[in-house]
Amino acid sequence: MSLLVKICGMATDEAINAAVAAGADAIGFVFHGPSLRSVEPLRAATLAGSIPAGILRVAVTLHPSQALVDRVLAEFLPDVWQSDAVDFEALHLPPTITCWPVWRSGASSPETPPPRLLFEAAESGAGARADWTAAARLAKYCGLILGGGLDAANVGAAIAAVRPYGVDVSSGVEREPGVKDPAMIRAFIKAARTADQGVTS
Repeated sequence: MSLLVKICGMATDEAINAAVAAGADAIGFVFHGPSLRSVEPLRAATLAGSIPAGILRVAVTLHPSQALVDRVLAEFLPDVWQSDAVDFEALHLPPTITCWPVWRSGASSPETPPPRLLFEAAESGAGARADWTAAARLAKYCGLILGGGLDAANVGAAIAAVRPYGVDVSSGVEREPGVKDPAMIRAFIKAARTADQGVTS
């Protein structure tokens, strides 16, 4: 199975179109007020209208209230919900939505990891690199999507070191904080695909 590539923190048609054209598998929309990349659910729904079927629409949150979750579900229905693992203990989501719990560098790993998880740096969206050694250990037991400090220059090394199910990028494809660069998106996806071919061939 080919590597899953997710581009996160999307807020413009230009960035989404570049990601879709370059072959992204998942597009992430952030619903977290303090983030530079946060969008309103209705805006996300409008942006997602141009995403073809088969590309996952991911709602990304951090310690959300149930009220926020309900508003997102009412105005923008995602395929996947991504949030810190502990958040899912209290959230009520429809069974039709796939959950991607986030596990972070420095935290204790789950004794029995879920089938799919996202492994991140201690802080999201800041360009900090996740612990690849810890990620590689965990990737042997689950479908691990690696985030945290990835860009076109290092994603190949990350894929070789971790052998993840997928990779996730946000700040690594921005020309300035919160502003996606279509050329950087294309370069990242190309580098990830090239590295994956080298690993699996």
